[in-house]
Amino acid sequence: MDYLKINGHSKLHGEIKISGAKNASLPLIALTILAQNEVILNNIPHVADIKTLLKLLGNLGASYSLEDETIKIDASTITNTTATYDIVRTMRASILVLGPLLTRFGHCEVSLPGGCAIGQRPIDLHLKALEQMGAKIEIEAGYVKATAPNGLRGTTIIFDKITVTGTANIVMAAALAHGETNIINAAREPEVVQLCEVLAESGVNIEGIGTANLKITGTQGKLLHVNPFDVIPDRIEAGTYLCAGAISNSELTITNAEPNHLESVIAKLEEMGCSFKIDNTSITIIPTQNLKPVKIVTQEYPGFPTDMQAQFLALATQAQGASVIEEKLFENRFMHVSELQRMGANIVLNGNVATVTGKTDLSGADVMATDLRASSALVLAALIANGETNVHRIYHLDRGYDRLEEKLQKVGADIQRLKE
Repeated sequence: MDYLKINGHSKLHGEIKISGAKNASLPLIALTILAQNEVILNNIPHVADIKTLLKLLGNLGASYSLEDETIKIDASTITNTTATYDIVRTMRASILVLGPLLTRFGHCEVSLPGGCAIGQRPIDLHLKALEQMGAKIEIEAGYVKATAPNGLRGTTIIFDKITVTGTANIVMAAALAHGETNIINAAREPEVVQLCEVLAESGVNIEGIGTANLKITGTQGKLLHVNPFDVIPDRIEAGTYLCAGAISNSELTITNAEPNHLESVIAKLEEMGCSFKIDNTSITIIPTQNLKPVKIVTQEYPGFPTDMQAQFLALATQAQGASVIEEKLFENRFMHVSELQRMGANIVLNGNVATVTGKTDLSGADVMATDLRASSALVLAALIANGETNVHRIYHLDRGYDRLEEKLQKVGADIQRLKE
């Protein structure tokens, strides 16, 4: 098993190129199930979750090739509609094949998903919406068994709470459905917006892209012709490296970025005293030696992203005073607190609210990654800790960060990937 050995107090400088967004790539890969042609996806990140979903499509009968940052997928050859437990258990996003398989074939079996242990992310909203579209859903032996022999039918779906994966699943299901589907309280994340844009460019009539109300007119079962496209930059990776600049008091430039997707993150860094030079595709962070404390409440987009909470919690250990971070989306997303405390962080946890008092001199230690974003928080803390930090169980990190140690090495970090 791999781990990262990091020696703190290296000054960072230079540029980091942001990879394609993992959270955009996954639904876009699932979207290829709706295509009649081979689909070419560019700017794909090298992360474990991508390989997992490709393996799942291969098991269903699709063919694919992965070279550099380009994937070619031909899902027209799919004959199997069962997504088995051995793959789905490792990645919750595997549930994204449910909507496309059901709308294309009229039946499918998908194992109940696994993934990061950051709290409950039930798929009941997905299933309820598909039932409203005419599907018959049964849960049997750990599998969702869905049938719609006459195809899915458009209807009005009101999500009780905003769900990113649920919105993506139902948008794809509606793409080949009969009639018009109205989704009320849809997620507005950039990753959902790109999914809708690619479907629209492939001939699906979608109104309201980027808003909470989507209107989708299905193709009545006709498969789509999907042209090549580039996956949007990863806003969470970008935000993580901006935090690396802030925590290490280093001027860093991130390239191949989309500044508009990072407004809430940049706003919080500005509150803490950082400033920025921003153009169309790059962001340079000008750090401050005197970080101010901050109050953060995680929310759905365009609010502050839950996927940046752990990184800011690490950053808050270097602010002068007490920062308060409230996690409103996932009930078990503070598992990194105990690991940061091992490094000397002064953090008090009360339910879903963490109070971080700084500035604290952190010390290197052996720590364990507990989920994807927690791993990056430990790396950030290690960058400025006294001595050596070993971050174990980085298979979590590899699920969502493309060659993180290589990118940090290039800007001056003392970081190595080693074997246990």
